[in-house]
Order: sequence, then C-alpha cells, then structure tokens
Amino acid sequence: MRRGEVWWADFGEPRGSAPALRRPVVVVQDDLLNASALRTVMVVPLTSNLKRARAVGNLLLRAEETGLDRESVALVCQVMTLAESFLDEHVGGLPSRVRAQLDRGLKIALGLG
Repeated sequence: MRRGEVWWADFGEPRGSAPALRRPVVVVQDDLLNASALRTVMVVPLTSNLKRARAVGNLLLRAEETGLDRESVALVCQVMTLAESFLDEHVGGLPSRVRAQLDRGLKIALGLG
C-alpha cells in the first residue's frame, strides 16, 4: 500500500455521519508510515455523490484518474485512520497532479496553510 493509491474499504454498517458500507478510499498516509509496523492507515473516503464536490477542500476525481468505473468526490474533510484490514481490494493510483490537488484540500481541511 502506497500514498495516493485507491482501495476499496469495508466500513461496515452506517453510524452517524461517518462513511459506511463498502466504498473506495485514497491512501494519504506517508509511505514511511505505510512501510512501518503500524497496522493502521490514513485515508480520504470517496463518494459517487458529485454534489459533494462543491464543499470546500473536496476534490472531483474523473474515473480515469482513479481506476474506478465512475466519477467520484474525495471527501477531504472526512480524512480518517482505519485498520489496514479494512482495505480489501486495490483499484489504482492517482496521478501526481491529482495527488497535489488532494494535498491542497488536506491543507485546508487540517488548517495547515
């Protein structure tokens, strides 16, 4: 698993406003941590609800950028840490240009610039 990769993750049953069920995510954790003994991973969940692209920091992703079969929105404000075991299928990886856009959204969401 590497930073910028897209994976399917199983979040289980819905609880509150947290992501639920099986959905794609983008790994945003640094590769030094990905290669460590940690068994967790920081991700940004994706949704097919394209209206969510209007929210500050979120990012519209074209299907050809993700390896998925449809456009998606990166829900940057919902960045979270999961157990690696939640990730069950590798899909693809984001191009460097799109990773840079995602990083800008993360800076907004986390107040880092």
